[in-house]
Amino acid sequence: MDDLNALAEEHLAAARDNAHGRSAHLLLRQEPLRQTVIALTSGSALDEHNAPPAASLQVLRGAVRLTAGSGDVELTAGTLHPIPQERHGLTALEDAVVLLTAVND
Repeated sequence: MDDLNALAEEHLAAARDNAHGRSAHLLLRQEPLRQTVIALTSGSALDEHNAPPAASLQVLRGAVRLTAGSGDVELTAGTLHPIPQERHGLTALEDAVVLLTAVND
């Protein structure tokens, strides 16, 4: 069993030490399901990329902006939001950690 709070702290510290302000850890891989903890420092971003067939984003710490052609949404700690089925990006509005759950083909 993994402790999400401990992983959040660990990867946020790693993101702060990383020149790109990011750190990630593949937590679970049971094809087709994948869960990844992603930490971003304030202002860091994941550039626009394609969406998997199904995915959600749960904010564990901080706040992020999920950007997409259909509209942007700001998410704060404790929120769970589906990833839109279109190209999208993610920007940390403050130091943040998210849990990405994705189902791939």
